[in-house]
Amino acid sequence: MGHTHDSTTTGMRSVLRREVAGTIGLLADEQDFAAMRHYRSFTFDDHTTYLNQVEGLLKSLAEAGGHTTVTLFDPAEFTEFCAAEGIDPDDAGSRTRFTAELASTGPGVAYQGQPMADLVPELVEEAVRQATWEYATSILSKTGLCTVCGQDVGRMAFARASYLVARMIEALGDGAHHWVCSVLTDREPLHAVLHVDATETDTVKLDESAAMEVTAVIALAIVTRRACAVIVRSSVAGQEDRVHGWHLKDEGLRPIPASRVFDAYCTDANSGDLSAPEPGVNYCTAPDVADTEQDGRHTH
Repeated sequence: MGHTHDSTTTGMRSVLRREVAGTIGLLADEQDFAAMRHYRSFTFDDHTTYLNQVEGLLKSLAEAGGHTTVTLFDPAEFTEFCAAEGIDPDDAGSRTRFTAELASTGPGVAYQGQPMADLVPELVEEAVRQATWEYATSILSKTGLCTVCGQDVGRMAFARASYLVARMIEALGDGAHHWVCSVLTDREPLHAVLHVDATETDTVKLDESAAMEVTAVIALAIVTRRACAVIVRSSVAGQEDRVHGWHLKDEGLRPIPASRVFDAYCTDANSGDLSAPEPGVNYCTAPDVADTEQDGRHTH
């Protein structure tokens, strides 16, 4: 009887293990990895080997039917966490507790068999997206009430930005449109990316969280009165790709002249040197954006 009970228990545990979703905190770059090597309990001494070992672990968990989320492990945040919790950072158990915390708060990417060379950039991109969203929304939440009309300035800016995003989608029309929205800040430029799929008639598909991020970045530009631009690459079957865009002015959108779009796309960001334009691409002026909601502007 005991043997049957043991085998049944083992079988049940293996079934449950397949239903447990785990989280792995990944040291994505050399600098973060080097910071963790100061701890004796952290036994890895080579970043490449470490990444290979993590990939092997992810594969074995996936083969066993497990579902794993990979999140960025930030050594500085880990040190702060240990200090706040009063636990020893030079302990594997502390790293486990921190990773468990990241599972609910940190940026994460589901492991679906992708190689580490794809997983790491995907994870970093997700972290940047989350940081952009958190920064933009924190600024919007701190803007307070308008001294003239008494309304929440951040909320009004977000509503206005939502309206502008909808009007841009209308103006772009059919096709696949890849957006990059940028705004200057005191620290560094913030970017938000959105892909709008309007290749099927009367249907627009987009990632709602990405659309919210673009909206938040535009709203941030409205309340801070900073330079903001949306550059779009549009693809329609049987036509040249078009690169065009708008810049924000007085809470409205103005088309960027084709010459400026060309200069921006054909200038090396690091050296400032001009590069050859991409063949089969039309650098053009974006269509005007219909803007009938004049009362949506907060002009006080």
